[in-house]
Amino acid sequence: MKRIFTTVLGVIVGMQLSAQGPIGEPQIPVYPALRDSGSFTMIMVPDPQSYTKFAANQPLFELQTAWIAQNVERLRVAAALFTGDMVEQNNLLISGGVPNPYNGDQTSRQQWEAVSKSLSRLDGKIPYVVAQGNHDVGYRSAENRFSLAPEYIYPERNACFAEALVATCANVEGVHTMENAAFEFHDKNWGDLLVIAFEFAPRDETLEWASRLIESERFSRHKVIILTHSFLAHDGGRIEQEGYKLTPCNWPQAVWDKLVYPSKNICLVLCGHTGIPPKIEGDSVDYSQTTSFRIDQTADGRHVPQMMFNSQNGDGDWNGNGGDCWLRILEFMPDGKTIYVRTFSPLFALSRRTAQYAWRNADYDQFEINIE
Repeated sequence: MKRIFTTVLGVIVGMQLSAQGPIGEPQIPVYPALRDSGSFTMIMVPDPQSYTKFAANQPLFELQTAWIAQNVERLRVAAALFTGDMVEQNNLLISGGVPNPYNGDQTSRQQWEAVSKSLSRLDGKIPYVVAQGNHDVGYRSAENRFSLAPEYIYPERNACFAEALVATCANVEGVHTMENAAFEFHDKNWGDLLVIAFEFAPRDETLEWASRLIESERFSRHKVIILTHSFLAHDGGRIEQEGYKLTPCNWPQAVWDKLVYPSKNICLVLCGHTGIPPKIEGDSVDYSQTTSFRIDQTADGRHVPQMMFNSQNGDGDWNGNGGDCWLRILEFMPDGKTIYVRTFSPLFALSRRTAQYAWRNADYDQFEINIE
């Protein structure tokens, strides 16, 4: 199995620049459309920490979620997938990054409140799945497993969780939260899907829970997607070790070895976390190191795609505007085995002055994933 890059896609996307919104919606130049009316989508939102850590950037994160909400019907959006690092510091009581004074002007509570406000755009419209990032636990970055997330992301806040949320695992304190959670989706062409999101650097107990879940009678025939924060490096290598203080834990290679490799129904792994700022020279931008992709064979001979996408420095700066609002549209085609990946910015799509930049058309940003 391999990625199939499509040159035609860029041409089709370019044709959308003259499109206008329907009556009652903003008359902006770019409204993405499904490639096939029988498809549905999931929207992958990369690490938003650089939006939430600055007060001035927070509306850009809300722009992303508002855009998703606006396009639920148009793109048949089943869910939004957040790769983690929702905040820059999970439990910082004083605003400003420590030791980096440029690393934000918001306390942790202010950052989590901004997250909650942005997610509220999706409440009652679609479920959202949130992986836990290293910045979402501890004081600044994974010094321990304490997280404020359960105070802001919990089942009762979104009515759509009632049907989609099907299982949770206890956190390190023995409390069931959405830090480890599984969501079920159904489609006539794809059948039953299960999306599992993990805590950062999951414990053995978490991996054992996920393994029992996907092997259970109820879910053993589901196609399973793993949404985790850390998995692939920017060069496509699977991360073997990281320098955070968490213990006990499993780094990405161990997650592959213990959960993905022996599984019979995990078909896709999605992550964020890593990435290097793009190379910008005039109007030329090389985003290749903000994303990576690989395919590996499992114990039963299946090929499992793994994709990293992280645009927190997508504007070229770790402490810039947060990433130019880049997100990925994952279109699940009606053949039940192909996912079209497109990389899009609702920010650039807002104006005719910037509409030409709304799509990233390089082969690493627009491609097909084949699911076995």
